[in-house]
Amino acid sequence: MSKKFMVIAALLTGFAIFGAVAQEAAAEPQAVATEATVEEAAPAETASSSAGFKYIAAGLAVGLACIAGGIAVGKIGAAAMGAMSENAELSGKALPFVGLAEGICLWGFLVALLIIIL
Repeated sequence: MSKKFMVIAALLTGFAIFGAVAQEAAAEPQAVATEATVEEAAPAETASSSAGFKYIAAGLAVGLACIAGGIAVGKIGAAAMGAMSENAELSGKALPFVGLAEGICLWGFLVALLIIIL
């Protein structure tokens, strides 16, 4: 299980970095290097660099939260179905825990949204 997690985390990190680099490359202006343009381009470089890191952080927040939520739902869902097969009255008590595990993905999305907006 941990090998799958590491591979998926590495792929998501790679995609996030690739997206940030592609976005940063598209945002770079093609200007002639003169003293005036170099002085004006310095703040833009910093903003572009921080925007790239924002997208990497947002991608990691969503990706890792969704992986963790999937693992949690799988384990909790299996345990809930096993408990309900023995006693059907436990369905009302077991299913809310599956919903709580799905909420992990939602929190990851909200964190990513806040990272991008702020």
